[in-house]
Amino acid sequence: MSTTPRIAAADPSHAADFGSVMAHTPDIIGSFFDLYAEFWQNGVLAPELKELTRLRNARITDCGY
Repeated sequence: MSTTPRIAAADPSHAADFGSVMAHTPDIIGSFFDLYAEFWQNGVLAPELKELTRLRNARITDCGY
């Protein structure tokens, strides 16, 4: 898996990364981060288990982040 997004940055003067690609849809950025915060801050799984799962997934998919 590549760490290079398949979509160009919304602002051509910036490199394509998560934030610059999300800038294509500014109306959903807030909702995305609300959902992301809800996932990490609440739920039935301990934060440590969530983090271990995230790291394992990154290793399996060869994520460069």
